[in-house]
Amino acid sequence: MTTNTHHHATSEYAPEHAPRMQWTEHAPDVYKAMARLEAASRKGLDPVVAELVKIRSSQLNHCAFCLDMHTKDALAAGESIERIVQLSAWEESQHFYTPKEIAAIALAEAMTVLTDGFVPDEVYENAAKHFDDAELAHLIAAIITINSWNRFAVTTRMVPGHYTPGDHRS
Repeated sequence: MTTNTHHHATSEYAPEHAPRMQWTEHAPDVYKAMARLEAASRKGLDPVVAELVKIRSSQLNHCAFCLDMHTKDALAAGESIERIVQLSAWEESQHFYTPKEIAAIALAEAMTVLTDGFVPDEVYENAAKHFDDAELAHLIAAIITINSWNRFAVTTRMVPGHYTPGDHRS
């Protein structure tokens, strides 16, 4: 096991680990709009479900920055390491999650991987059985929002490992 004992400030990244750009500085109005969308999508949504879908979408999008952030946020909120680890294999590990959580995770996966086709009716209908209309609308918004955050982070190569829970919400 390797231990990283170096703590770098944002401007001190090694060249191979430097972000391509600090997009939030160059498009502050976009960042502020995203932050407002993030906050609005969380209203009325179970925070555990919100973190599970953020982590699962970020896994699918290979977004290391958002994985770092949301696994830390989930752990800080009391989520178990076991459930976070098993999330990448949720279909084989359904006994770790409630039926409502499984419905949300399945919807997040279907919405994130649109190259597999449209969101299947059975996935949507299962989510609709577990969430009332307002919750479902917020869940859809939360999934869309994390996919947007993932795309900003992956495209600009935001560097994971420096986030502390409570720094900011995204």
